[in-house]
Amino acid sequence: MEKKVKLALALLMFNMFISMSGIGLIIPIMPHYLQGFGGQGAVLGFLIASIALAQFIFSPLAGSLSDRFGRKKLIVIGLLINGTFMTLFGVASHLYELYIFRFLTGVGSAFITPPIMAYVADITTGKQRGKAMGLIGAAISLGFTIGPGLGGLLSNINLHFPFYFAGAAAILAGILTMFLLPATKPVVAKGAKSTGSGNILKDMKTSFTTPYFVLLLVVFIFTFGIANFQSSMSLFLTYKFDFTPNQIAIVLTVGGFIGVIVQGLLLDKLFKRFGEMRIILFSLVIASIFTVCMIYISGFFLILVVATIFQTAAILIRPAVNTLISYAAGKEQGFASGMNNSYMSLGNMIGPAIAGTLFDINMSIPFIVGGAVLMICFVITYVWQKRNPIQRPVHQQPNIDLDTKA
Repeated sequence: MEKKVKLALALLMFNMFISMSGIGLIIPIMPHYLQGFGGQGAVLGFLIASIALAQFIFSPLAGSLSDRFGRKKLIVIGLLINGTFMTLFGVASHLYELYIFRFLTGVGSAFITPPIMAYVADITTGKQRGKAMGLIGAAISLGFTIGPGLGGLLSNINLHFPFYFAGAAAILAGILTMFLLPATKPVVAKGAKSTGSGNILKDMKTSFTTPYFVLLLVVFIFTFGIANFQSSMSLFLTYKFDFTPNQIAIVLTVGGFIGVIVQGLLLDKLFKRFGEMRIILFSLVIASIFTVCMIYISGFFLILVVATIFQTAAILIRPAVNTLISYAAGKEQGFASGMNNSYMSLGNMIGPAIAGTLFDINMSIPFIVGGAVLMICFVITYVWQKRNPIQRPVHQQPNIDLDTKA
């Protein structure tokens, strides 16, 4: 990759890390933070869901707008929105303000992720794209991994400071992006129509007719299964094994870091040797098996191993699916990325809600259901890819305007 492309990719990774760490940052803080508002578990659940709801609604709009006006403008706007309302969340004095500011923070995130995914597709050729998507995926995973730990560390100053820090970081990232990120040319010519309407219902309907619809369905199903597992695990370890918060944090962090290392250092080699589809299929089987294994194991070390293998498999799926969607999308990168993020957000909303309900019935049921869902996803993907093989667009020319002032 040439220097301009490497700089752009580094900035995009930084932006994704800032955005995702801000999402995870609230996890260790909120139980204590909400005490000042008289809120408990249900309030926390709705606050977590609100950011996914915003991403679900606004991701198609962001993708469509980035096709028309360029990726850079949307990324900058998203970072500034994200940073502003993250900061306001920290100074809120009423519960309803928390809902509003968290939802609007999600709107900012929706304007960041799809344009970044589309930008990567713009500046990379078929051979480079798998590696680039893997690096972006590693930044996402690292953000999710570090976010909760960073939030807990910064809360030692006071409970408001983590939100100020995350907000300032997002605004700084927006300013850096404004001046340093090369602009890509809009995909849709002026006066022409974009595939997406920006209306979530219309765009969901449109997505049913795309050649990559089954891949979007896969995004929803595997996100549902993974979110189901992750939302159940901390409760499961607490009530069944009496794990402390520190022990749970170790289980989550070790698995996340190993997954990030594998993704950042080995993913491109795995893509080249086995192909994205085989990585997806293999990872779905492993994730399914080790989800169910959680029911039958005990002991800190064994739980750590099983959780780490699951998280590594889960981390490998996302960039592989993102890459295949970008191959199949052609010039609809913004729309495809927006729908990708919407289907992912839908899984992130529904998965934890169902997992919590099932956990109240029996603490083992979420893992059985999650394992079954991931195996169903494997079957759907395997059957579909036999009938619809996706070819790498080897001769694609990068769509990049190197004028950083654009």
